[in-house]
Amino acid sequence: MWISFAGIGLFAISVLLVTISRTKLSGAWQFLMSTIAFLCFIVASIIMVFIVMAGPSA
Repeated sequence: MWISFAGIGLFAISVLLVTISRTKLSGAWQFLMSTIAFLCFIVASIIMVFIVMAGPSA
């Protein structure tokens, strides 16, 4: 169950990073933050797919 919270947290972090990079940053910093956000999104997606495919735990 805790890993699903980590996935949700990574989704939230990716949203925040994209929002910050689009509104506050420019140039290389914007690219770096967007890349980190994309990686967080990919990892969170893999976690969520794993949780859904694993099924109920009881």
